[in-house]
Amino acid sequence: MAHEHNDHCGHEAHDHDHDHDAPGNLGPSDTLYPYIDFENVVALNAETEGRVAIKPWHERQSEEKFIESDADDQLILRVPFTGSVKLRAILLKTGPGEQTPDKVCIFANEDNLDFSDVSERKPIQEFDVPESRDVGEYAVKPAKFSNVTSVTLFFPGSLGGDTTRLYYVGFLGHWTERKTNPVITVYESQANLADHEKIQGMDGSFSAPQM
Repeated sequence: MAHEHNDHCGHEAHDHDHDHDAPGNLGPSDTLYPYIDFENVVALNAETEGRVAIKPWHERQSEEKFIESDADDQLILRVPFTGSVKLRAILLKTGPGEQTPDKVCIFANEDNLDFSDVSERKPIQEFDVPESRDVGEYAVKPAKFSNVTSVTLFFPGSLGGDTTRLYYVGFLGHWTERKTNPVITVYESQANLADHEKIQGMDGSFSAPQM
């Protein structure tokens, strides 16, 4: 499986203010921190709750609290959102040293992944994680993460340590309120056979508009 290199990994470990940062110390204007469903964040094979590493922007460099794997160096972190998200990037501060994960595999809307099946699933995207004490920004392919209700991060191993450690996990993107079956609602409320016949040009047969 090919890793994401070049534009995504080599120069992404950094810690500086972006042009899209909001005024003051709120962080990037498109941070998804306010829209995380903290009560349902799950960390598998972790010594502490997963949400301890999902911090406000001004705490991104803090190393006081962190997630660390337990039995070995594998770690799964599942983060649900309170609405639908178009994900733009994932932010990670990891380490130190050999406790840095060697890579991160990213899944969307997989709410039941565990270690028994995660290795059999192909992630939507994955990145090598450089050894650094700074916050790295990993830009995902927006088209692949355009309707996300949860993100699962799988860290399959460390750079040689017995455990893997995460100090900070953040998300950038656009949040919208979750709607319930919007397409079905529209068609049920507006279905008119005569109208559809005129639009579709069908000879008396009904055909739903092609999406």
